[in-house]
Amino acid sequence: MDRLEPKRELFDIPSDITYLNCAYMGPLSRPVFEAGRAGLDRKLRPWTIGPADFFSPVEEARELFARLIEADPPGVAILPSVSYGIAVAAQNLPLGTGERIVTLAEEFPSNVYAWRELASRQSGEVVAVPRPDDADWTTPLLEHIDDRTAIVAVPNCHWTDGGLLDLVRVGERAREAGAALVVDGVQSIGAMPFDVARIRPDFVVTSLYKWLLGPYSAAFMWCAPQHREGRPLEYSWMTRVGSDDFPHLVNYQDTYRPGARRYDVGETSNFALMPAITASLKQVLEWKVERIADYIGALTASTAASAQALGLGVAPPHLRAGHLLGVRLHGADPELVAKAMAKANVFVSVRGDAMRVAPHVYNSPEDIDRLFEVLAATL
Repeated sequence: MDRLEPKRELFDIPSDITYLNCAYMGPLSRPVFEAGRAGLDRKLRPWTIGPADFFSPVEEARELFARLIEADPPGVAILPSVSYGIAVAAQNLPLGTGERIVTLAEEFPSNVYAWRELASRQSGEVVAVPRPDDADWTTPLLEHIDDRTAIVAVPNCHWTDGGLLDLVRVGERAREAGAALVVDGVQSIGAMPFDVARIRPDFVVTSLYKWLLGPYSAAFMWCAPQHREGRPLEYSWMTRVGSDDFPHLVNYQDTYRPGARRYDVGETSNFALMPAITASLKQVLEWKVERIADYIGALTASTAASAQALGLGVAPPHLRAGHLLGVRLHGADPELVAKAMAKANVFVSVRGDAMRVAPHVYNSPEDIDRLFEVLAATL
């Protein structure tokens, strides 16, 4: 596999900015920005927008995302956010009295609130696996999945520090217990390979604005075939058969378009967002996720080595995602450190007790050198 070259020239990042915060928000590349602007320009002349423009770009985006996760396009729904997709899953997965939904401690709220609501309504229980002292999330998670478990709702890696989960093993254990697996992929899809056939989730949801370097308010969900005839959150006219026949839309239809399209958010053909969505997906597919993961992984490995040389804490390589690294500062206040670094134009995040370092293809080894130059002066 040929190594990916840095792509900084495609991004509007000034030379004095060290942006290592993709887990917070990824920047748009110039081509993606231009695609979005061209889409917005079309709304200046609505007479140029025909019925096919409502559907063809949406189906292209559906196919592109399916390629990204090695899945079938009919299983893909187009959404505005991860929370929307989690709500769809919560509405369509059964939970009996006394049954459990297993999550992780300190999970992102979008993958918590819908499950709390479902558990409250159905007299079930949300159980959060405590943060492990040894950074191994998979082992205690597997131990928490038993015959009382109805749903396992987890990420591929923990959003605070990149702590890695073995989703293949988690999926196997969930199926043994008769539980559904729901994956929040927002902090992994686009930066590490995701293979639906190996993991076999019931639902997987991700937004585009982080590792896929796409626009905000755009997300995708894939659901397994057994969940494609469920109840949507809303009842968009575009999700019904014959919806492309504009003169006859008053001939109301009970039948949905096939696959997971019934779960699409209304106005999926958003003429400003959809061109940017499509451009961002094409960009990642052109670069190839494996090459992106390899490139970012080299940067985070260098980060981890430099952190350990300073006496700071990082998880071992086999227990952390290759693209997202939590650095524990051992006594220093991470929020004060991050603020001091921002004054020097080095941008990271603080999540929990970790300083989160999240590079992408616009970063280079020089950015990591700059990070530790400023960090050493700050501590």
